Amino acid sequence: MEKEVLNVPIITKITQQQKNKERYNIFLDGKYAFSVDEEVLARYQLGKNKELTDFDIGEIEYDDEIRKGFNKALVYLSYRMRSEHEIQVYLKEQEMGDASIEEVLHKLRKYGYVNDSEFAKAFVNTQLRTSDKGPRHLSNALREKGISPSIIEETLEAVSEEEWLERAQQVMEKVIKKNTKQSKLQIKKKGQDTLSRKGYEGPVVNAVLSELHIERDVDEKWAAIYSQAKKAHSKLSRKYEDYEYIQRMKQTLFRKGFAMEEIDQAIEHIKTEESRQE
Repeated sequence: MEKEVLNVPIITKITQQQKNKERYNIFLDGKYAFSVDEEVLARYQLGKNKELTDFDIGEIEYDDEIRKGFNKALVYLSYRMRSEHEIQVYLKEQEMGDASIEEVLHKLRKYGYVNDSEFAKAFVNTQLRTSDKGPRHLSNALREKGISPSIIEETLEAVSEEEWLERAQQVMEKVIKKNTKQSKLQIKKKGQDTLSRKGYEGPVVNAVLSELHIERDVDEKWAAIYSQAKKAHSKLSRKYEDYEYIQRMKQTLFRKGFAMEEIDQAIEHIKTEESRQE
């Protein structure tokens, strides 16, 4: 009985691509079959008349996909540092398979192109130089980039409590400068909200608020109470009159943190202004 002869395709032609000189087109039995990177071409010693089984072709194409992914990842990394998760997402968008992506990441780790610990340190240092964000905000940002909780914790713990406190105090100073026409109570509340929104934790926020000192001269104090009183008057004078109006004004301004003496002065001043306009 005669043995069945397997028809194994052979390489009949190899051509260099015009747009990418590092890639080559492989022709099997006179027809285009696939393309490979120059490094893959050399590693598998691909040349004219070489036989390739289906297993050989699959292995070559798999290695070539890894090579292409590795090169794409290097280009992606050339703009800035990336986390492993960012690279993984990027390569998936390039329609690479999970197994190939893991191999690419393995090579990137091996050659030191990716390191989530170093990435986290660099990210935090950049944020400390260019923003006023607190630790919770930075933690959330790192988590979105796929950094593990242990690395996040280790990285943020490297920043001293004194530095977080100093940064939070700088945020509070900006709040004070922007709200000169508000009461101390209003500024304290706004500062608390701002610090929390920017990611500062309770102990640091409490420390900043407990040390809060707002120094104002007579003119600045008057500008603040008068500004808030005018706003309250514009709203309440449409609905209330006489005794009820005055009580509503006092309640509103007292809740904003002004002293009763300041409130009475402001109400009397507005009353005089209204009289002059009649």
